[in-house]
Amino acid sequence: MSSQKPSLIFALVVGLALAVGIAVDPAPAVAKEKIKVLYHVDGKDLATATYAMALINKHIEAEGGPENIDVKLVVHGPALELFKADSVDPKLKAKLKSAMDKGASAEMCQVSMKLFGTPLEKLVAGFLPTEHPVAVKRIADLQREGYIYIKP
Repeated sequence: MSSQKPSLIFALVVGLALAVGIAVDPAPAVAKEKIKVLYHVDGKDLATATYAMALINKHIEAEGGPENIDVKLVVHGPALELFKADSVDPKLKAKLKSAMDKGASAEMCQVSMKLFGTPLEKLVAGFLPTEHPVAVKRIADLQREGYIYIKP
């Protein structure tokens, strides 16, 4: 019987190790990477800009909230006129604010602000200047960083 004792102990140890291995997941939880999306608005059509803001809001909701999506809105050219604080369409302003409240960031082209003589302070609250003065360069940089490009 003494020759069976080591085998029995070995079997118990192996069985215990297997039981613990099954009960405890050795793989650490992997954080879900946020989807990165770039929305581009450059035309002065109010309906298109309003539609873009609606899409951003729906996209954030569809991904399950701001914890799952990183949205950047880049605006330049004639679209700047749509976002002037003193003349912005109330519906456009509300949809933009809603998107920013959900975590979207909005950038206005620095060159466009100079060309249109409109400093950041005269735009709807929340806009930041583009990280690069030229919006198309900023857009290309974001795409290089893995942002998915959407132009409504």
